[in-house]
Amino acid sequence: MTNTAQDRCSLKMSIVVPCYKSEQYLPKCLDSLIAQTLDGIEIIVVNDGSPDSCYQIMCDYERRYPSLVRTVSRENGGLYAARWSGVDVARGEYVGFVDSDDWVEPYFAECLYTAAKREDADVAVCGFMRTDLATGKVLSDEMGDARPCINIAEDPGRLVEVNSAAWNKCYRREVLQRMYRIQRRITTLEDVMTNLCAYLESQGRVAFAGRSAIHYMVHADSMINTMTLKQLEEVKSLLLELRAHYEATQASKAMLAYMDAYVFLHLGVAMSSRLSNNPDVNLGDMLRGTTAYLDEHFPTWRHSPYINMSYARSQDSGALKKLVIAQRFYKMHLMGPFLACYRFAINTLHIDIKW
Repeated sequence: MTNTAQDRCSLKMSIVVPCYKSEQYLPKCLDSLIAQTLDGIEIIVVNDGSPDSCYQIMCDYERRYPSLVRTVSRENGGLYAARWSGVDVARGEYVGFVDSDDWVEPYFAECLYTAAKREDADVAVCGFMRTDLATGKVLSDEMGDARPCINIAEDPGRLVEVNSAAWNKCYRREVLQRMYRIQRRITTLEDVMTNLCAYLESQGRVAFAGRSAIHYMVHADSMINTMTLKQLEEVKSLLLELRAHYEATQASKAMLAYMDAYVFLHLGVAMSSRLSNNPDVNLGDMLRGTTAYLDEHFPTWRHSPYINMSYARSQDSGALKKLVIAQRFYKMHLMGPFLACYRFAINTLHIDIKW
């Protein structure tokens, strides 16, 4: 088939799989995508300069499934850049992302596409199962419940309770093609940056599939992973870039309030909790610096219309209620003891409370 004929193909979904040092997991991932029940899909496997046998594996799948699998190879640039290399050649109406060390149920693409089309949504979300890599045991099942559609323009606050991952969502390709792209290398919180830009560009609807379709593989050390102050500074810089983009595009007051709440969730709570595991980090100094940063650049986090108990109750959202509690500890300068309890839950009780 010629490139011109291929461009005229009516594909429902493109699934982009970035690969880097995942040779032992990649075959299972690709086998699960080959087995999808939705017709009209393509699988775009991106070799992000991987030094192992990922490239050979993906080429073998392309040879065996030439009408289904396409390969892209690039110099190593990180997950964020690798995903864009896939988006740039995608032909599907929607684009989904799957990490190469995860695998999906046969209905993954179908449940996302059906939900997106049912609601004429720009983004669709399915649930996922945190699955222990060593034992195959499902540790938790998240985001798989039935939820009403979100209208971003009318109530962006509900986006705060949607998990930040890109790999349990599909996006209308036109939205991804139009949205703002960060041009520098990103080493952490790639998905947070992606969704901040995608939701702003969309201003449309977010639909929920109402079932879980992804096995998100939990590695042995993933519940106690640490971050560094260098990564914190990188994230702060990236968030300032996106704040400037929000303001340059004259984002609504509601979208700016959503961004402030979302940044507090991921920078003030989630990232602070990871930094608290790093023995080289002075927790008090880090929290004071983060608080000053939030106050200067994301000022409505203290009195956000989306971080208060009445709003959380109106949405019947456990995630928003947890965020309200975290905000209260933060404002009372008790985040240190709060994070100590959080670390105890993870390291001793082996309960990972997700924010």
